[in-house]
Amino acid sequence: MRLRSLLPVLAGALCVMQSSGAHADDADLIKRGAYLAVLGDCEACHTAHDGKYLAGGLALQSPVGAIYSTNITPDRDTGIGTWSYDDFARLMRRGIRKDGSSVYPAMPYPSYSKMTDEDLQALYAYLMQGVAPVSLKNRAPDIPWLLSARWPLAIWRLLYAPSPAPSSASHDETSDALVERGRYLVEGPGHCGSCHTPRNFVLAEKTQTAADGPRYLSGGFIVDNWVAPSLRSDDAGGLVDWTPEDIVAFLKTGRNRHGATFGAMNGVVTHSTSLTDDRDLAAIAAFLKTLGPPQGVSVETFRYDDAVSRQLSAGEMPSEGAKIYVDRCAACHRTDGRGYPGVFPPLAGNPVLQGPDATSAAHIILSGGRLPGVAAAPSPLVMGSYRDILDDQQIADLVTFLGHSWGNRGAAITAPQVAKIRQATWDEKSPAGE
Repeated sequence: MRLRSLLPVLAGALCVMQSSGAHADDADLIKRGAYLAVLGDCEACHTAHDGKYLAGGLALQSPVGAIYSTNITPDRDTGIGTWSYDDFARLMRRGIRKDGSSVYPAMPYPSYSKMTDEDLQALYAYLMQGVAPVSLKNRAPDIPWLLSARWPLAIWRLLYAPSPAPSSASHDETSDALVERGRYLVEGPGHCGSCHTPRNFVLAEKTQTAADGPRYLSGGFIVDNWVAPSLRSDDAGGLVDWTPEDIVAFLKTGRNRHGATFGAMNGVVTHSTSLTDDRDLAAIAAFLKTLGPPQGVSVETFRYDDAVSRQLSAGEMPSEGAKIYVDRCAACHRTDGRGYPGVFPPLAGNPVLQGPDATSAAHIILSGGRLPGVAAAPSPLVMGSYRDILDDQQIADLVTFLGHSWGNRGAAITAPQVAKIRQATWDEKSPAGE
């Protein structure tokens, strides 16, 4: 996707307003709606690679096939140009389109249903008056006929989608109000639970809010062969070692002293969090730091172990994975696994290398990675792909070494498991996460 800043979005909104004859009184509402489109990360899903802004067509992979995002520009024939506010609100709150059919739960309307009426009205005003109309027909999903039927989605909605319950969105200055603002942003427009909350067998989020229990934002859901990490302070694979300042830095720049963004999160940082107001980033961080483990469960933070570092520095290779690491990885990530802060992320203590599923680590090695350039950190950084350099057993050896070194508590992985990830990602021609 193209790198955008909030300034061009607002400038485009004002230009469209002038051409459409919008009143000056609408300017503030449309400007607010443009910011809400950033908070909701609309561009990341509704703008295809090299496509027109919000014209849809991006493939969203699901376990049953690809679903293509829709055209949400105000084009009257192929977009939402004929939709009333009530039509729009029904979609955002209940997942029902203007024609009465249900949307696939790939659209996070259970989260959007928590948005305030004022925010929905501002977003609607922006989409209708601040976005250029684009004529582009929506693409049918690549889902087998029986599974693509939409009528069961109405049953799914009744069983698993929460009743619309618009939240408050406090802008007060107290610490409690800051946390509540963060709760609103995370549970509502930010729809963080869509990726970071585990789902059941029918792909419904197991919990919708922090009040529902400790599964909320506990990670583990696999999106395009990336494992979404926990956003709770529940173990070394979550945010237990992160300060609020670490969280803000990660959301603003895509990197911090613990790691760097990858996969689908690259788009979130590029199109949403890097453009989010600092006050709102602080609110998000304040809320996330309230999310701990279940009551009575102890939390173990990451503890660095220098045993492997000493072995590698002495020229001792404890495993085949260690040999590959020294040959292919240590120049950037160092034999002590601590990398170079802000440039090459640390592997020691990296959340990707703490969990029970090593899919993300194998995916990064197979497909490479791209750390996007954003306003606060303009230099994009790229790790090349090892897909054509290392075989499945070598990648398994390397990932297992990484997960068991420097105090990491990650999972091992086997060559057959790597082969499945290789096959699932075989068409990735460039570093992942662009």
